[in-house]
Amino acid sequence: MTFLEENRHLLEEKRDTLKEWFARKRAEIPIPIYGSVDIRDSGWKACVVDANHFPAGFNNISEEEEPRISQLLKEHILRQHRNCEWVHLYPESHTRNQAYVENVRVIARLIELGGFRVTVGSPELEGHGSLDGITGPLELVNVVVEGDSLIINGEKPCLILLNNDLTDGIAPGLENQQITPPVEMGWHRRRKSEHYAMLREYVDEVCEIIGIDPWRLTTEWFVSEDKCLDEDECRIKLAAEVDYFIDKIRDRYEKYGIEREPVVFIKNDRGTYGLGILTIRSGDELLELSNRKMKRLSYGKGRKANENFLIQEGVPTQFNDEGPIEPVVYLIDGEAVSWFYRINSKKSDIDNLNSPSARFQRRDQMPRWLTDDAEGWHALVAELSMLAMGREMQVRS
Repeated sequence: MTFLEENRHLLEEKRDTLKEWFARKRAEIPIPIYGSVDIRDSGWKACVVDANHFPAGFNNISEEEEPRISQLLKEHILRQHRNCEWVHLYPESHTRNQAYVENVRVIARLIELGGFRVTVGSPELEGHGSLDGITGPLELVNVVVEGDSLIINGEKPCLILLNNDLTDGIAPGLENQQITPPVEMGWHRRRKSEHYAMLREYVDEVCEIIGIDPWRLTTEWFVSEDKCLDEDECRIKLAAEVDYFIDKIRDRYEKYGIEREPVVFIKNDRGTYGLGILTIRSGDELLELSNRKMKRLSYGKGRKANENFLIQEGVPTQFNDEGPIEPVVYLIDGEAVSWFYRINSKKSDIDNLNSPSARFQRRDQMPRWLTDDAEGWHALVAELSMLAMGREMQVRS
């Protein structure tokens, strides 16, 4: 039996205390309308390894979960925008990605179920009357920018719901609108490390209540700043930092009797979709990487001379006959409402599973040993991550 399985009773024993703690914390900060997190669960620890303000996998939720999700969306919108009747959904410009388009179709349907008028489109999608999703077309409206506002058929929507991570910056028309999540949460400004710094504070408080080491519910990490990876000097400095960090993880493993060799993930501190991630076991391995692999760290962002890199403890994830499994939790208004699972038969239990070979399965398609025993911890760390997202919003607003 793993550490998490042995100690799941602690969550039950502290349920009322944790419920009161979450209520207090949620009252102190703005709670995002939605978000999603990727979780790694090794058995000895479970933690969030990626947190998304603009989730793009609503096509993976089950139909049974839709009524509750729709209700929570409605409650959040009307609490924050009391007289809202019309929600305009502003998506990414992925015209050929049917899975993403299906994601937008589902979001639109969930909001419509709440009784709102819903339109979808952006100036970047001008000329596309519709896009092909997996189960059908997504109808688009013509969106124009007038002054500093988005206008649709001569009118201004009550609320714009962003499903666009704004990697390239704030698009025209998005600054003088009622908009959620805030544009400040786009990758043009947001940093991964900011989220983990705020998450660490919440994890520390909760683990004091539960009575466990916070290391069990979070990854160790640090930021290596101003590294120009085209130059040998920068690579050598980064390799030395990685070796020092791996030694610290190894010490923790020895403390808890964990018989694994430590691994770290190197990520650009600013970025999307889980791409451009390197898995490293030593500084020497980093130095031996090809230039092509090193450049992956700037995937999708354009080359820059200096970057800040998030160096994150690698956490193995659970494995079954189909391959390694990574829980993905979707949250609405701060609550964990949907679980599905990323499975990648071409990867190991320590690899980044977010690749074209990955596939997704809903909770009801997974073995009970995984979902029943783990969701307590997974829901806890996911909802802690949403608090950290809310704190990010508060700081940036």
